[in-house]
Amino acid sequence: MRLRILGCSGGIGGNRQTTSFLLDDDILIDAGSGVTQLTLDEMAAIRHVFITHSHLDHIMALPTLLDSVGPTGQPVILHGLPEVMQCLQDHIFNWQIWPDFNKVPTPKNPFLRYKNLMVGETVELGGRKITAIPAEHGRPTVGYQLSSGKGSLIFSGDTKSHPDLWRVANDCADLRHLLVECSFPNALNELAEVSSHYCPETLLPDLAGLKTGVEVWISHLKPGGEAGIMAELAAATLPCGTPRALQPNQVFEF
Repeated sequence: MRLRILGCSGGIGGNRQTTSFLLDDDILIDAGSGVTQLTLDEMAAIRHVFITHSHLDHIMALPTLLDSVGPTGQPVILHGLPEVMQCLQDHIFNWQIWPDFNKVPTPKNPFLRYKNLMVGETVELGGRKITAIPAEHGRPTVGYQLSSGKGSLIFSGDTKSHPDLWRVANDCADLRHLLVECSFPNALNELAEVSSHYCPETLLPDLAGLKTGVEVWISHLKPGGEAGIMAELAAATLPCGTPRALQPNQVFEF
């Protein structure tokens, strides 16, 4: 499996792009503004999109992706929690914000199909396993575990501290990489708490319990705060080593 980071920022500006990862050539994990880095041919190859949650920075490119390449291929299958699917139907693909691509050009042959995915459920696509894992973000949310059969990568999604993420990570025998969010510096810990995000003082105790041998990468850093957040994380000594900031166009093979 090959995972390419299209966008991993907690905001935009200065060439920052919001969360979207391309798995091999045909699967997206989230559909933030990072999708705009793809060529038209690359977008047309996408057959599946796995959404963590319905916040705009994770779905903002999905409507225009479908508009751009919908007529050129088979329907895109959108996977996510039932509540997330319903939210997108009610508030995005509702003919007011954007056309209902579940019915365009016809209900029998649409650009978009919805497929509900429950926490703990695994979807297998050509030998690749994608499992929805728990997250805590104040609204229906998941992270994802990606498994090739030779190695695994876990993406936390947007989340605050919760034990299930670390249980899943420590129980994953072939885990190579953990991509975990940390949105705010410690000075904004109250904002992190009210918005259900990590800051270093809440993430570091959880990282201290992570098994060794896993590379940790930090995503969803808010614009302008990146250096400060990473410095606060680097000040601690951790069994897993010093976390590194996730970078756009970074590629993981596992």
